Amino acid sequence: MIRSIMLAGVVGCVFALGTGFARAEEPIVGTWKTAKGETAEIGLCGSAYCVTLKSGKFTGRQIGKMSGTGGSYTGELTDPEADKTYSGSGSVSGDALKLQGCVLKILCKSQTWTRL
Repeated sequence: MIRSIMLAGVVGCVFALGTGFARAEEPIVGTWKTAKGETAEIGLCGSAYCVTLKSGKFTGRQIGKMSGTGGSYTGELTDPEADKTYSGSGSVSGDALKLQGCVLKILCKSQTWTRL
């Protein structure tokens, strides 16, 4: 009987510890300073990562949606000034996020954002 109680206690502790671990966030998640000096927030939205401006002329506007893992992402990016959406990609290295938007995969522009 004592052995059953001890075993139940150990199983309960292991279960409690196991549920306490959170999934590690992707490197893209966070607050970033854009190339124009605005602030953008990138966070999970459904199964992708949404890019929303938090300061500047277009505050509150979602300007991108990307999917991926491990610091490499693909999706769509919007230039809010021109109101055009491009095929995009992003890669995170340390506190830098390099974004690239392309038209027909031949005309591309890049920006590097820094983590705040």
